[in-house]
Amino acid sequence: MSNKNIEIEFKNMVNREEFSSLIDFLNIRSEDFSEQENHYFDTPDFLLKAKGSALRIREKNGSFELTLKQPHPKGLLETNENLTESEAAEMIRTGKIPAELIIRSIKELGIETDKLQYFGTLATKRAEKEYMKGLAVLDHSRYLNKEDFELEYEVDNRNEGELTFLNLLKQLNIPVRKTENKIKRFYNEKYRQQKD
Repeated sequence: MSNKNIEIEFKNMVNREEFSSLIDFLNIRSEDFSEQENHYFDTPDFLLKAKGSALRIREKNGSFELTLKQPHPKGLLETNENLTESEAAEMIRTGKIPAELIIRSIKELGIETDKLQYFGTLATKRAEKEYMKGLAVLDHSRYLNKEDFELEYEVDNRNEGELTFLNLLKQLNIPVRKTENKIKRFYNEKYRQQKD
């Protein structure tokens, strides 16, 4: 079963102290955090990344979802496909995609899917909380011997959502920081390590 949806979200990197103040402000308890792992794929020469796209398997509570993210005029176009545990394990091992719709979408980008390979895993502790008319998401991520903290805000209305998001940062004296999405941060670190 696959689906496509447009994602409108705002994100901001935060430090450990700001992360703690967000937890307090949003009234999040430690048991509100759940663990998830994102397994990332690309070609050896980063062709998906070059097209502004990303491919990952998200593993959460024993379920596996394959997601292709592509640029879209209104945000990001996400194509999602549920996988079995054995399909996910096989894809991590071989890079072969078991989902027709996602294979088609990648080929439409002009990328041959037989070049895809597993690049690594990013583990995230995530808590979600309804806030105003959107969903505030706090993420503490670990990958490639690095860790970072992030606030995301998912909304239906871009303009209203952006105001609420900026206002939340202002209330907690958190500076607006240019924030790449997780896969870009993961790849930038991977690329940096390959060069060292």
